[in-house]
Amino acid sequence: MIRIGIVDDHAIVRAGLRQFLSEHVDLRVTAEGGTGREALEMARAGTVDVLLLDISMPDQSGVDALAAIKARFPDLPVLILSGFPEAHYATTLLRQGASGYLNKECDPEEIADAVRVVARGRRYISPAVAEQLADSVAGAGGAAGAADRPAHEALSEREFQVFLRLARGETVGHMADALCLSVKTVSTYRTRVLEKLRLATNSDLTYYALKNGLIE
Repeated sequence: MIRIGIVDDHAIVRAGLRQFLSEHVDLRVTAEGGTGREALEMARAGTVDVLLLDISMPDQSGVDALAAIKARFPDLPVLILSGFPEAHYATTLLRQGASGYLNKECDPEEIADAVRVVARGRRYISPAVAEQLADSVAGAGGAAGAADRPAHEALSEREFQVFLRLARGETVGHMADALCLSVKTVSTYRTRVLEKLRLATNSDLTYYALKNGLIE
């Protein structure tokens, strides 16, 4: 029996997933929540074998929640289930420790299959993500291909976290407290992000994130 924790801030989504997964004799939903904090509590409690995590939550992004969970519980498989297309987040989150990435528009059976795969300690790579990874590898071998890749894919894990928070309008001071970093360190990350994305202001970051579908 694979024990599953569902973290999504929409109760109707959690109910639908719970109902669907309950139809499989080898799967059982043992915990639910709607915030990143609750996701971390599920991991800490040790009552789940796989965590199904949404990327958009009210208290923090799924990116931050994933980072916090993997830092403390690196062996817990985290399967990202997002409303954003694979092209926007998949490779970045897989690089940061996610065991798989699924779009919420996928076939429900794909979710069940993905849960079984990651529960065995493997990564689940959907055909769409596999194609994206292949393009990424091919692009790394040539200047033309690399030029076609979104600029944010060049950001490190921490830079990507800082970028998304800045794009949502979060202040450097608040971010420093939330990430347990000094204001100077966060400011340094901000400078790096702006340089890598070739932008000048926080407003530019917000526009870039909206244009590329990284925030709503």
